[in-house]
Amino acid sequence: QVQLVESGGGLVQAGGSLRLSCVASRSIFSITYMGWYRQAPGKQRELVAKIARGGTTNYADSVNGRFTISRDSAKNTVYLQMNSLKPEDTGVYYCNANPFEGTWRDYWGQGTQVTVSS
Repeated sequence: QVQLVESGGGLVQAGGSLRLSCVASRSIFSITYMGWYRQAPGKQRELVAKIARGGTTNYADSVNGRFTISRDSAKNTVYLQMNSLKPEDTGVYYCNANPFEGTWRDYWGQGTQVTVSS
């Protein structure tokens, strides 16, 4: 089991920046994938970015070049640096932990709201 707590959301103007943080209740060193997802009103939850244990990253096309995901195992924390924000980035952002524990598991945080005004 792992509990995840996100922070760093808020209201920002288009073109601005935010940094989201996700603190895990236990070491993330052994967790294969950590990621950020978002859900806009009336839409399905979608992958924004994920980072593997070895540091390999993947991004949604819509955020590639603007967002950066990173992980600090010493602090049990994953970050999402979001630059050049657009109104379409608005949504609830969720942290995800995807470890292999005999089977693949998914753990989710409670979410943090990001609102980008035009």
